[in-house]
Amino acid sequence: MVQLLLKREPGRGAWKAAALACMTLLLLAPAMAASRSKTAAPIRIPVLLLDGGRKLTYERSFDSQRAVNPKPGFWTKLVNVAIGEPDYHTLVRPYSVVTDSKGRIIVTDPGAGGVHIFDFAHKKYKFLSHAQGKDAMLSPQCVAVDAKDNIYVTDSNAGKIFVFGANGKFERVIGSLKGGEGYFKRPTGIAVDSEADRIYVTDTLRNQVFVLDLKGDILQTIGKPGAGPGEFNFPTELRLVGKDLLVVDAMNFRVQVLNRAGVFQYAIGHVGDGTGAMFRPKGIGEDSEGHLYIVDGLYAVVQVFDREGQLLYYFGQKGTGFGDFQLPTGLFIDGTDHVFVVDSYNRRVQEFHYFGLHGQNNGGTQ
Repeated sequence: MVQLLLKREPGRGAWKAAALACMTLLLLAPAMAASRSKTAAPIRIPVLLLDGGRKLTYERSFDSQRAVNPKPGFWTKLVNVAIGEPDYHTLVRPYSVVTDSKGRIIVTDPGAGGVHIFDFAHKKYKFLSHAQGKDAMLSPQCVAVDAKDNIYVTDSNAGKIFVFGANGKFERVIGSLKGGEGYFKRPTGIAVDSEADRIYVTDTLRNQVFVLDLKGDILQTIGKPGAGPGEFNFPTELRLVGKDLLVVDAMNFRVQVLNRAGVFQYAIGHVGDGTGAMFRPKGIGEDSEGHLYIVDGLYAVVQVFDREGQLLYYFGQKGTGFGDFQLPTGLFIDGTDHVFVVDSYNRRVQEFHYFGLHGQNNGGTQ
């Protein structure tokens, strides 16, 4: 069992105090000096030590196209001197994140009106958008990939799903009606089941999850407005993990765990000011040991629960330093337990690495 780092206190003030103390000791990087020199001490990497030899480490953060190739070659430098540096794409208001089979990090950005693809392994970057005709991308929200690395993006304003090939080429739109309006009222979370040829999409304003085939035909709707099991109040992000469908039920302040047929299994979280409570749940993921990670945008933390709903630990606090967040949103955990958190108001993505028991990292979510 992972170490419980929070004590059950009655008030949110105590909860925040515990968070501050915890992160000060375990996840604090030294402040950057106002002026740097070649002899400056290296920045320490924060580490959160957990039970049984487990740990969570901070890896890096990135905020722009320039991050994929921070040290240009001689000829690139020469060209930059002659004609000036190019205009680099930067994260403006990032929201959702996913990785594909090639390790590329894909980030939606409603503020920039498109999708960033960071390929650190090959030092490449690509920006995806679609502004042509009646099916223009307006506000890309959440993102998922299928087994062939095709990219699916919900657009909350257009009411549609945009599909791009693995090479970034625009392919088609799902949910575009004859007059150009979108079928969905506000599509948000999305996940793709490649084996079953299914797409799962939350429609936040309809309080439902839609199940589509890959052509976009509706096969099933899950849920209805309400606060009971299997009912939703503004559902947002979702994930497919094994046999489970995880749905962030935002205004019921919980995450519901359903099976892939939409049958309720159990829920995690509740409204309140004690430990384990949620106020603005956002992104969700699961590591290789079955722990559920849930972003809380208001409290600027990622809470980690076991399958029984017990809060194990959390990381983060409000701020701009390493491991700090301001209005965090999306979260994704890849197959090697790298944890990506979209730190929206800080205009960056932060990457952590969870080391489970015996270093057995073989999880990941979609």
